[in-house]
Amino acid sequence: MDLPKGLDRVRGAPAGRDWLAVLPSWLAECTERWSLRLGPPFAQAYASLALPAELPDGTEAVLKLQYPDDDSRYEADALALWDGDGAIRLLARDRERRALLVERCRPGTALHELPMDRALDAVTGLLPRLWRPAGAPFTRLAEETAGWIDRMPRTWERAGRPYERRLLDAALDLLTGLASSQGDQVLVNQDLHAGNVLAADREPWLAIDPKPLTGEREFSVVPLVRGPELGHSPAAVRHRLDRLSADLGLDRERVRGWTIGQTLAWSIDGDVVFAHQIEVVRWLLDER
Repeated sequence: MDLPKGLDRVRGAPAGRDWLAVLPSWLAECTERWSLRLGPPFAQAYASLALPAELPDGTEAVLKLQYPDDDSRYEADALALWDGDGAIRLLARDRERRALLVERCRPGTALHELPMDRALDAVTGLLPRLWRPAGAPFTRLAEETAGWIDRMPRTWERAGRPYERRLLDAALDLLTGLASSQGDQVLVNQDLHAGNVLAADREPWLAIDPKPLTGEREFSVVPLVRGPELGHSPAAVRHRLDRLSADLGLDRERVRGWTIGQTLAWSIDGDVVFAHQIEVVRWLLDER
């Protein structure tokens, strides 16, 4: 089996090489367990191996074998909680192999194929349905934020200080204040960008691939504000910030602060620096 190019990145870590080594046997075992007919892997894979599947009764599905990182640990739990309301359905899971069998979206067109304002219209109708009260087993946003605050200075140093110190200081200050002053805690998805919302025949749009936390609603729109899928420019980022905050009744300054903080926290991955994310942080810090 030829693995998607996006999974090449996991070969750089011992855990990634270990996962790739067991992947063929886990794939075979899941295929047998659920009596699946599989197609070739989806090419757009960076944190899991996903393949189109067909169940014995003809039901179309997707088999997903997750890379064992912390961000997606509770993906299946989030899908089970939503139970198909605004998100794809979880059909089955194998905890030991971090394998999920989920509903397949048809036609599967990504939300970013729409013009920006039509995409934002769709999201504002979808997001409130995903804001469910939730506790265990999900990680709390405050706990996740503490990890970012602890790691960001060291990550910045190891990467050769790829951006100005003022950005780091501002992000740390914002995250510290936001984490301790949150509103109501609900299930939020820290990776709900416009490529992770797909057109489906059961509903117009369904969320996929959640990276769930429990936190305040303002945090949940961060990936949509910063994501380049709906346009990458100061005007586009600020427009999404304004529209999502207003249409969903969110505190704009808290959305802005969470966007600056998490975007900078996610701007370095090992040796890779995501320059477009650093640009977003500059645009939002310098908007006044």
